[in-house]
Amino acid sequence: MFTRLDHVGIVCADLEKTIDFYLETFGFELCHTEVNEEQGHREAMLRVNRTDDGGATYLQLLTPTRPDSVVGRWLATRGEGLHHVAFGTPDVAGAAGALGGQGLRVLFDPPRRGSMGSRVTFLHPKDCHGVLTEIVTH
Repeated sequence: MFTRLDHVGIVCADLEKTIDFYLETFGFELCHTEVNEEQGHREAMLRVNRTDDGGATYLQLLTPTRPDSVVGRWLATRGEGLHHVAFGTPDVAGAAGALGGQGLRVLFDPPRRGSMGSRVTFLHPKDCHGVLTEIVTH
């Protein structure tokens, strides 16, 4: 079902400052930025490893564009830090259907647009031992 760890999402208050920290401290590579108006956040994808075979692992940095967005509410109540873990799959809808069939709550049905043209959905954290879990197909 899952083929790899795709990325780890981190909520931050200052996107540029956080990008600089990860680039300067760990040598990650900034490979993509975008604004997701639908979900109300700005984001940056930092490549952790140097593979270009579709198997790269990323760190996704998220900052709200409005206080009423999911990321805005997260930052206001929990502060900066780990937001979610994302697993790659060749078929996000199929994986979500199979997991939903096992009783896990799927949050986006059908899957929505994600970073870099991907399709994504999430599993409720209460069904995943407290971890918001994303399923992603590029």
